[in-house]
Amino acid sequence: MCGEPIEISASGRTDAGVHALGQVANFHTESAMSVEEILEYCNRYLPEDIAVVEVSEAAPRFHSRLNATGKRYRYRIINSQIPDVFWRRYATEEPEELDLDAMRKAAELLLGEHDFKAFTSAKKSKKSTVRRIDEIRIERIENRVEFVFTGNGFLHHMIRILMGTLLEVGKGIRTPESVTDVLKSGDRAKAGALVPAKGLV
Repeated sequence: MCGEPIEISASGRTDAGVHALGQVANFHTESAMSVEEILEYCNRYLPEDIAVVEVSEAAPRFHSRLNATGKRYRYRIINSQIPDVFWRRYATEEPEELDLDAMRKAAELLLGEHDFKAFTSAKKSKKSTVRRIDEIRIERIENRVEFVFTGNGFLHHMIRILMGTLLEVGKGIRTPESVTDVLKSGDRAKAGALVPAKGLV
């Protein structure tokens, strides 16, 4: 496209089966192509399940990951005994009735800056596992329950393990207060299961 080798940097990565809305990426080029031409070229050749919605010129030192001020993820659950043929590709099915109030209480205990070592599948690393969660919003929309996580960054599989833990709270398997003990333990085995990827955006 640009007539030169380019390296694309993305603001984050998605696991297999996870969907993305609003992914930001950047690259450096000496090409004289306009942003309109780049947009048109990308959408002409990208597969049908990927679309570039905007192209703009950024400052020379801009980096989509390093300059990110926060990240937001949404996890969808079809909370109904009747299968949803429209949403099933983009949501996890959980037919058992969930106690959303209990889940909200547990979510409040996860807010703020904590060591989320217990909520990651990453192998031992020297990198910090401390992250800050600013908001966890839980709301029912028709037959779905949507969970919105906003924070300064998330560890590998962190959202999906948090969801597995919150689901156990919602089903009465554990108490809302138990998430504090999980946080303090730093033990992955004490957190909930890793939920399917397809519900995460």
